Amino acid sequence: MAETKIVVMYPYPSDVDKFERAYVDEHMPIAQKIPNVKRFVATKVAATPTGDQPTFYRIAELYFESLDSLKEALGSEAGQAAAGHAVSISSGGMPTFLIAEEETMTF
Repeated sequence: MAETKIVVMYPYPSDVDKFERAYVDEHMPIAQKIPNVKRFVATKVAATPTGDQPTFYRIAELYFESLDSLKEALGSEAGQAAAGHAVSISSGGMPTFLIAEEETMTF
């Protein structure tokens, strides 16, 4: 069964240390108030296969029970605050927001 999630991809910031402080100290407490979140995965992109600077620095994935649950969360006061704050701290450009369904396969 596919899981519904929102993916937020932050471009590489102009000041990594400043972004990290804002992300950890400010953004995470705001994001933790978003209703209906089943699971949160925060990824820091370490490198690219070619050694170039990654296009994205952080990727956040917030999982929800359903698309309706995700829409409710994004429409909430906390969801709107988190989205606005995500944009305000993204010094490398506008973050990319995606709504996706994830399917996990085992081989």
